[in-house]
Amino acid sequence: MSVKFATPSAELDYEVEAALAFHDDDAKATVATLLSDIKHLRFQLALAQGAMSYGMTRGWSPKFDRELDAG
Repeated sequence: MSVKFATPSAELDYEVEAALAFHDDDAKATVATLLSDIKHLRFQLALAQGAMSYGMTRGWSPKFDRELDAG
């Protein structure tokens, strides 16, 4: 299964502006926070993956990287 990125929308624009506003329009601080959040969520995913049984998910297992569709 591949993931397609949504086309830019008003909602996405609002979320970007809100993230920047939270950091007083400091792009570096915004990106640093987002990267820190990604690191935390990847750790949580690793913990969940270790606690899940193969049968519980009917063969599905979480992936750390998403598949990007260039089309």
